[in-house]
Amino acid sequence: MRYITFALAKGRLARKAMEILEETGITCEEMKDEKTRKLIFVNEELKFRFFLAKASDVPTYVEYGAADIGIVGRDTLLEEGRKLYEVYDLGIGKCKMCVCGPESAKSLLNGHELIRVASKYPNIAKDYFYNVKHQTVEIIKLNGSVELAPIVGLSEVIVDIVETGATLRENGLQVLEEVCDLSARMVVNQVSMKMESGRISDIIDKLRTRGGKEIK
Repeated sequence: MRYITFALAKGRLARKAMEILEETGITCEEMKDEKTRKLIFVNEELKFRFFLAKASDVPTYVEYGAADIGIVGRDTLLEEGRKLYEVYDLGIGKCKMCVCGPESAKSLLNGHELIRVASKYPNIAKDYFYNVKHQTVEIIKLNGSVELAPIVGLSEVIVDIVETGATLRENGLQVLEEVCDLSARMVVNQVSMKMESGRISDIIDKLRTRGGKEIK
């Protein structure tokens, strides 16, 4: 029997994902050693392999078959746009992707004038403004604290993940529009879904019993 390989977005999400998988009987004791320098973790008995990757790389590993299954945030999936099956919502890491800015910028979202939008997620921002709002904008890609952009005049608004909104409020910004809901998702390589359908379906069935949400 071949290994089923999981790619997990490193950090808090990976830890939470492993807790959920353990509830279904999918365990990996090697991953609990915080001092280990190993890159690949194996459960020989169950024939599962695990590795940690930067969130933005997880969809790539899955699309190209280096991993059969990936667990990563929906924001990353939308931004990367890889060809894979999104099969399960783990219901963790819930937040929203929003258009944010000063209250004065709200009127700019109702017209057709060109505005600048700063975001770590240029593809999500572009899709929302072009295909949902049908508003022409200039997208500015940033990698750091995007909240700075409207404060220093780089952009009129930003598109970013909002959890509590505390950082926005502290800097005189607010949510102006909600783009979409976000949470951690399980994704599957398209070939693996066919070749290992029985084992992967069994994993999804076990997850379903703990109260997540299967994506049709």
